Amino acid sequence: MEARKPRQVRRNPGQTTKREPHQLAAGTVTKVTPTQRDPERISVFIDGEFAFALPDIIVATRGLKRGVELTLEEVRELAGIAEGEKATAAALNFVSYRPRSEREVRDRLRRKAFEPATIDYAIEKMRGWRYLDDTAFAEFWVGSRAEHSPRGKRALQSELRAKGVEREVVERVLEETDLDEGNAALEIARKRLRSLSSYDEETQRRRLSAFLARRGYGWDVVKPVLAELFSGDTDDEE
Repeated sequence: MEARKPRQVRRNPGQTTKREPHQLAAGTVTKVTPTQRDPERISVFIDGEFAFALPDIIVATRGLKRGVELTLEEVRELAGIAEGEKATAAALNFVSYRPRSEREVRDRLRRKAFEPATIDYAIEKMRGWRYLDDTAFAEFWVGSRAEHSPRGKRALQSELRAKGVEREVVERVLEETDLDEGNAALEIARKRLRSLSSYDEETQRRRLSAFLARRGYGWDVVKPVLAELFSGDTDDEE
């Protein structure tokens, strides 16, 4: 009977795989040398094979040098620190482009297949360095939106909550931020109206209302904007 070929499993390009743990074992340090990319990180070899890379300060404080014998427990601890430092480096790179919420960083590291304990290690270091602060992130997000792409409070609340910022933090930041929803909505509505010049007034009103609603503005903001842009009273439009 002809042997069946093993089925090939296709993997989604965006899908990550579980990190395969190294075979950890007790042994003797045979070599410590700076890594090529970062001289402040030290490659540690155990019994002639690369084991992990650690910050030079940890290598120094742990007294890791040639001839030092390590127990299995010590090797596991050092390997955990090495993986945590790797996750921290990935997190730092992620926040280098723009501020991120803690949820965003956790999700990013999870997609890179870091273990939960390793992610916690990186998050704690990031907090300690004040690279992660959801209040500061929310303030940045609201300010950036106001400057580049205005949104109403409802939209801002939804966006920040989707990024994992606690409801209490979102509400406090929005309350403390001087958001001029009326003028912001009026400005973007004026720009939008230019592209609707070929439509009749009723259609323009309807489309502007929907546009502003998608931007998170309530009817209490939209109504006076329509009154400003069009002649006629909108008091009866409920």
